[in-house]
Amino acid sequence: MVTIRFARHGSKRAPFYRIVAADSRDKRDGRFLEILGHYNPVDTAKSLTLKGDRIEYWISKGAQPSESVGRLLKRARREAAAVE
Repeated sequence: MVTIRFARHGSKRAPFYRIVAADSRDKRDGRFLEILGHYNPVDTAKSLTLKGDRIEYWISKGAQPSESVGRLLKRARREAAAVE
């Protein structure tokens, strides 16, 4: 099963995360299929960049987002709807 989840990078007290599509059996920071975005929680604006078309592609193929990634996707959709 494919999961859309975080892969942690950065140093000990300055993490940033890649949002990746990965096989659910692989390690958190291990092999992945595709990078779908980045999230930096340390940044004051909590910067988030997403490849929306690729995320929708993976979800259409049956990929399940993790809880934390799902919350970020909902927040990004709300913000996008507020801008329109």
